[in-house]
Order: sequence, then structure tokens, then C-alpha cells
Amino acid sequence: MIILFDLDGTLIDSTEAILESFHVAFKTFNDAVPDEALIKAEIGHPLDHMFLTLGVTEEKVWEYVHAYKMHYRKISCAKTILLPHAREAVALASRHATLGVVTTKTAKYSIELLEHMGLMHYFEVLVGREDVEYPKPHPEPIQKALAKLPCVTDNIWMIGDTCMDMLCARDANVFGVGVACGYGNRERLSECSDHIYQNAFEAVTFITNR
Repeated sequence: MIILFDLDGTLIDSTEAILESFHVAFKTFNDAVPDEALIKAEIGHPLDHMFLTLGVTEEKVWEYVHAYKMHYRKISCAKTILLPHAREAVALASRHATLGVVTTKTAKYSIELLEHMGLMHYFEVLVGREDVEYPKPHPEPIQKALAKLPCVTDNIWMIGDTCMDMLCARDANVFGVGVACGYGNRERLSECSDHIYQNAFEAVTFITNR
């Protein structure tokens, strides 16, 4: 069995660090900071997509991304927490499956966060934004992760909090399980997944009891 996890909204809550880093990026260029609700609505998408959606021009988007990353790297560990029962979810999953992480966050920072939280040793692979050409919901991130893991033809699962995760799973021909503890709401998740649980621990319990 293979179980893949999304990060933001699935295992970790980095909302404070994300919002602060967006604030710094916009202020760096003397630009008005968008409403927090608008920023939160975009969490899960790649940074360049988020900034474009929030009104930054294509010509300047990578400057904003750079400003964001320079601040985020300084504060991410201090201002990111594990979601309730996330540690237990990973520990339980590790007793039944090979584990990986598939995220649109930068892989380098994701690894640093998971090492800081004492979880990275559970995962055999981590695929981040810089590892793929096409991020979620495209299937490439999951395909890249599976290519680095032992060959398993079935019983492969993706746990995530948004429909981007579920669509990525579907198009990569793996099972998707949604969690309602993150940035996607249960109603929206119900449109893209038949299996929705409150948190990652409940999702892993469902998977491992099948």
C-alpha cells in the first residue's frame, strides 16, 4: 500500500506564515495587500498562480514570489503547526503503507518543516512545486512520487483537503480521500470525492481498515 499526503490543510496549518509572507511581498513593492480571505481562498495553488489571481502582473509575478519566499523561509518553522491528530495519522499510516508527500509548496521548505516537526523520516518521497512542470490538479506530481516508490499497481491513496488533490488523484488513477480540516470545505469536496473525513487520522483509519 502507498499513502500520499498533501501538506497545507492536510497535515499542517501554515496560514499565519503564508499570510504574513504575502503581506511582506506586497509591501516590498509598495502595493496594497489583498484581503486575507482572498489570499486564503488561493492556498493550495502554486505561488505564481496565487499572485496572478491576486492582481500581480505576469511581468512582476516572480519578483513577488521571490520576496515571499525570502520572508517565508525565515518564519515558516516558527509559525507553522501540525493540525490536530496529524502526527498520529502519519504514525498509523507508516505501520501499513509506504508514505510520500505531494505538495505545491517548495520541496526544500517542506522538508525543513517536516524535519522541524519530527515527521520527515516517515516519508520515502516528497514532491514539491519545483519538481514538476505541471502542479496539481495535473497528475504529474503524483506520477513523479510513484516513480520514486516501490512498484504498486493498486491500493494507492492520496489524502488532501482540496479538489485539486482529488482531481490529481483521479487523473493519476489512485484513490482520493478528502479531509475537511483545511482550506476546502466539505460541500466543495463532496463534488470531487466520495470519501470525506474530518482530519487525516480519520482518513488513514478509513484506508487502513478497508
